[in-house]
Amino acid sequence: MVPEPRMAFVETGRLRGQLAPYEPVDLATIVYVVAATIAVLLSLRSDGVPGEWWLLLANALLLVLVALAPRARSRGPVGRTLGDWYPMLLLPALYAEVGVLTLNAGFQNDWTVQRLETWVFGSEVSYRWIREMPNLRLSWILHACYLMYVVILYGSPFGLWVSGRRDQARRTILALAVTFFLCYMVFLFFPVAGPRYAFDLPSNAAAHVWPARAAQWVLDMGDSWGAAFPSSHVAGAVVATGMAVRYWRPLGLALLPVTVGLVLGVVYGQFHYGVDALSGLVVAGLILVVTEWLPERRPQPAVSVVGALEVSR
Repeated sequence: MVPEPRMAFVETGRLRGQLAPYEPVDLATIVYVVAATIAVLLSLRSDGVPGEWWLLLANALLLVLVALAPRARSRGPVGRTLGDWYPMLLLPALYAEVGVLTLNAGFQNDWTVQRLETWVFGSEVSYRWIREMPNLRLSWILHACYLMYVVILYGSPFGLWVSGRRDQARRTILALAVTFFLCYMVFLFFPVAGPRYAFDLPSNAAAHVWPARAAQWVLDMGDSWGAAFPSSHVAGAVVATGMAVRYWRPLGLALLPVTVGLVLGVVYGQFHYGVDALSGLVVAGLILVVTEWLPERRPQPAVSVVGALEVSR
């Protein structure tokens, strides 16, 4: 019989060998898909959600996609690109799934967040700001920055990628994927609708400038209910900009003023509570700190059982 310490070493070596082909972003995606699947299964205990079995099938297919990612990366430039970028391509679909599940939950935690906002800021700043400061120029700028969200989010890794900074782009994609997966998991189990749904929309002149009307139209077309706290808009934009500043300062500095405007705009436009934006900044700060100290991942050779036994002797 193999002694227990040696057997544990063998099992560890076997696990490392099985995980060696996968990148950290693959493992992060697996963890999130498992969490989302648990949320779907929990919904089955209640009245269920429309098409819950389709959601389970979609999540299973996502796991298959992740399993194929290492093979895709070894199949030339196109496969490598798809294997590196698939988490960014999946984010809209995963966000839509969040909306389906949280809308079906039948509850939200806005009252708790509203009380927290009043405690932190002294009032409901997400409701009062645009009404008490209906400045047309300010509204135009902040709403325009809000509309630049996708440009910030995808422009950071894309800029690094096309400039030849491929490894830095991959680390940025990893940081963004983990950021959104963390936010999405909070949405699934602690849904907050946000001030756009909790309060009447503003109707003054500041709410009718072109960028403000465009932002409302975009949200009408593709918003997910219950995805307010923490603000993934703020967290994602700040992480994207922070990684760009770290790896290619000119790109980061170009994105920085737009990101600042977005952080303010999500509150001014009544899209998020003030504490949504604040918590998004906290999430972004944690991700940026962790990725700063995260060592570069080097490919690990597969460890065979025989080799593990020989080393342990």
